[in-house]
Amino acid sequence: MTAKIYRPAKTAMQSGKAKSLDWVLDFEQEKPRSIDPMMGYTSSADMKSQIRMRFETREAAVAYATRNGLAYRVIEPQEAKRRRVVYADNFRFDRRQPWTH
Repeated sequence: MTAKIYRPAKTAMQSGKAKSLDWVLDFEQEKPRSIDPMMGYTSSADMKSQIRMRFETREAAVAYATRNGLAYRVIEPQEAKRRRVVYADNFRFDRRQPWTH
């Protein structure tokens, strides 16, 4: 069973970085999910896929995985490239597009 260590991205409903600074250790599925024929629910017999552990640093998550003999892979986070937008740029004389309402 392999574990996945990553730092989750912020959700679309978030403006801040809450819950996206911690590192998460998740277990990958060992058994495929099955569909209940009567109700149509998706279920799994794999209980370790429900475990989600949070750590403050990547090193703490890696230390936990090595201490417990877990095979793991680390997924490095990709930082968002933000472009600074300034309201005063709407009124610049060298705009690329004319400003109209």
